[in-house]
Amino acid sequence: MNLKYKFFDYLPQEAKDIRIEVFVNEQKFENEFDDIDDIAYHLIIWEGEKAIANARLYRDEDEKNSYIIGRLAVLKEYRKCHIGTKLMNLLEEKVKALSGEKINLSAQCRARAFYESLGYRASGDIYLDEYCPHIHMEKLIK
Repeated sequence: MNLKYKFFDYLPQEAKDIRIEVFVNEQKFENEFDDIDDIAYHLIIWEGEKAIANARLYRDEDEKNSYIIGRLAVLKEYRKCHIGTKLMNLLEEKVKALSGEKINLSAQCRARAFYESLGYRASGDIYLDEYCPHIHMEKLIK
């Protein structure tokens, strides 16, 4: 695969398109965009000229030196290509570059094993976000 990536300090149309395809069309979420998009870093991965994955990263205002990863989405046809792992590795490197020490995220329960394989630990109770079970996960970054 010929992958390239870039971080943005605004929400590019390509990231919007991926999120609409994955979260709205495929998973039937309704409230996909919010004010956090205005303050987050947005990461996009391309395969050649096609945007295939994205995620966002922003400072956790409730916890010093912590960041939150969210809206991680990979187009369906690329999900078995380790693109999610690539996204997470790039996001973790960005957190290190920002002097962050911890990452928090809200994982869909069906993705819990994926995040655990990357060193994230679940904490707290399962909760619903738009009728989809989620769990808080976190990882210390060194």
